Amino acid sequence: MSSYHHNKSGRKVVIIGTGAVGISYAFAVLNQALCDELVLIDLNEKRVSAEARDLRHGVLYAQSPIQVKQGGYADCEDADIVCICAGVPQKVGETRLDLIDNNLKVYHNIVGEVMKHGFNGIFLVATNPVDVLAYATWKFSGLPAEHVIGSGTILDTARLCNCLGKAFNVAPASVDAHMIGEHGDSVIAAWSTAYIAGVPLKEALEKAGDGAARMAEIHANVRDAAYSIIEGKGATYYGIAMGLARITQAVLRNQNIVLTISALLDGQYGQSDVYIGVPAVLNRNGIARVIEKPLDAQERTQFEKSAQILRSYQEKVNAYL
Repeated sequence: MSSYHHNKSGRKVVIIGTGAVGISYAFAVLNQALCDELVLIDLNEKRVSAEARDLRHGVLYAQSPIQVKQGGYADCEDADIVCICAGVPQKVGETRLDLIDNNLKVYHNIVGEVMKHGFNGIFLVATNPVDVLAYATWKFSGLPAEHVIGSGTILDTARLCNCLGKAFNVAPASVDAHMIGEHGDSVIAAWSTAYIAGVPLKEALEKAGDGAARMAEIHANVRDAAYSIIEGKGATYYGIAMGLARITQAVLRNQNIVLTISALLDGQYGQSDVYIGVPAVLNRNGIARVIEKPLDAQERTQFEKSAQILRSYQEKVNAYL
């Protein structure tokens, strides 16, 4: 995956952008001992220096003595994962797609700088609109699509499992359900393939007599969760940081685990040339394969609409090519 050098020891993660998401992800990586070397990059050198020092002060109590440091783009050369968290955050009243123009400029510069140093690892994209920026990272980098992973609907799926776990009084990990499509307003709950312990969720909800209403309510709660959190505290970062850490674990530990990330489709779900949230197998080589869920007719139509929306925004990437 990466080009290893004689001075490289162990697994290396570089985080670009140490705002709320980036530093929460760094904290999760440190706590879970997911790598051996953790490098932080940010334009605000005073802040990133302080963040690196603060994290280092916790290394004594971590599971493993990870090396944490402030760095620069040259550190990307032998990195296994470069996670980009930089960009303009979503504000109250904004959709994720509203951020595209400013964040495309940011990504064009960042990806160019990373690739100048011969990076040949996995890009992990966290900035919104994440699907479009994952597509942009693929185009800007020239790397194989399987080496560019967007965080996609990993957080939406976590929110769905949380809501369903609450509804059925089981742990979220015991829920087998996915949110797919855009990480945004056109996201889809794949009810037709959702289960708890082998019991179809759609069937279980409908038995209560108000299944359609409950499904609509849960979907709305999941879709709009970010808006209410942003209104309450200004940003969302803990949930997505944990999701990014889970992706990192799947890649660096070669787990072949299925997570709902943003991947490039090549005919799956009847769609092509679009990065969009779907279940995919992740391992040391990045995206091993996309899992094509057997969606019902309504879900397939909704997915097609979501893909069309994302493709229309992807066209903005062409201005930079």
